Amino acid sequence: MSTWNPSLADVATVVAGQNPWQSSGVVPEALARSVERPLGQSLWRAVTAPAPRRYQLILGPRRVGKSTVMYQTVRRLLVEGIPPERLWFLRLDHPVLLQLDLGELISVVRRAAGDPVDDLFVFLDELVYAENWDTWLKTFYDEHAPVHIVASSSASAALSRRRTESGVGRWEEQQLAPYLLSEYADLTAPGTTISVGETLAESVGTLGGGPRRDAAALERVRDRLMVTGGFPEIATLASDDVDSLAFESQRILRADAVERAVYKDIPQSYGVSDPMALERLLYVLAGQMTGTLSTQGIAQTLGSTQPTVDAYTRYLEAAFLVFRLPNYSGRESSIQRRGRKLYFVDGAVRNAALQRGNRFLSDPGERGVLIENMVASHLKGLADQVGVRLFHWRDGRDEVDLVYDDPNGPLAIEVASSASHHHRGLVRFRERHPQFSTWLTFPTAPWIPPERTDDHVGTVPTDLLLLMIGRQAERALRERLS
Repeated sequence: MSTWNPSLADVATVVAGQNPWQSSGVVPEALARSVERPLGQSLWRAVTAPAPRRYQLILGPRRVGKSTVMYQTVRRLLVEGIPPERLWFLRLDHPVLLQLDLGELISVVRRAAGDPVDDLFVFLDELVYAENWDTWLKTFYDEHAPVHIVASSSASAALSRRRTESGVGRWEEQQLAPYLLSEYADLTAPGTTISVGETLAESVGTLGGGPRRDAAALERVRDRLMVTGGFPEIATLASDDVDSLAFESQRILRADAVERAVYKDIPQSYGVSDPMALERLLYVLAGQMTGTLSTQGIAQTLGSTQPTVDAYTRYLEAAFLVFRLPNYSGRESSIQRRGRKLYFVDGAVRNAALQRGNRFLSDPGERGVLIENMVASHLKGLADQVGVRLFHWRDGRDEVDLVYDDPNGPLAIEVASSASHHHRGLVRFRERHPQFSTWLTFPTAPWIPPERTDDHVGTVPTDLLLLMIGRQAERALRERLS
């Protein structure tokens, strides 16, 4: 910690500058955009719920809109009648605020608010910049400090080491993923609707009864989302020039999502002394996206060791760049010992790492890999909201891309490019795990439920499946927070 001690006047000036609604009564549009993400529409309900009393932690990759969601929550609370003097936002990476611990910062805010009788709502942006943040949050909660805390972090790596024990019963984690197709369609093609049921299995199983949609228009939305990625600032770029969109998206994501995570977040969290080795590993993983990981082979390629590759891959996962799916076995004891499959949180981040431009749109192999990654990342986003686990399955030469283990409606999905793709793996999987409904998805697939086929493998068009997963995730979020 630096020996510089800012004056109270310095701190007060910074805090006042970060909370313009204290004087105006409104949150500026530049901070809280009018278009709200589903979490921005609903988080205020959890923040104000009298029971159970929980702090809220928003986690997600850089550029995904965590700060914007918090500003939108401030705006919602103002509309609900919470006085401005009870709403405070602190950007903890500010050089002045870095000099104070959370206890001192809360004291400063309470004095600035005039020591109100009612609890304050304090929004802490980039929580991990606060020293001993977990101890302070635990203390605030256990001592019934008169504050409701909402915090954000892009550095899950730093959070993960200390949050488990302190956080139990004290705070909830809200995962904010990049745009899913449904949310992106609302921005670029309003009116794209689809009905969903209680579970994804129910929704997919009754798709045939829903209204027909413009498949070509939905495909255009999906292709644009693959180019820009699901990051709000980039996804809303006005250009229709695909080359320009691809270049600008990859420039921004490489600088923010990739380089800041590799050269700042992870080294800060884990003390990695050679971030270039992390970046080289990310390139190798980008080339193996949707494949089963062989850390031993990757270690040989990089001239590293298997334990180092294992550790660095975990760090990249904790920084919201990639995620891994274990092999489904039906037995918890054997899950962790089997091969894992790798996906990127957003395929555009992978394209930015490799600087691929927009060539993937005309390359059938690249296009197929990115569509499979999109289905996987959508299912991961839904699984995070519902609280279920996502797997892949492989046994010898038989495999299934995605196994969504919802106890109320389990699904196994194979992602293909056309009807000629074999589905032997789905058949073998269902023979062993008959509780799962099995589906083959490809862009031009007709909707045929499993019960209408001889081998009990249904088909569903990929874009409608993506749209449905997104709407299901939105429904789950609303129900959980309300």
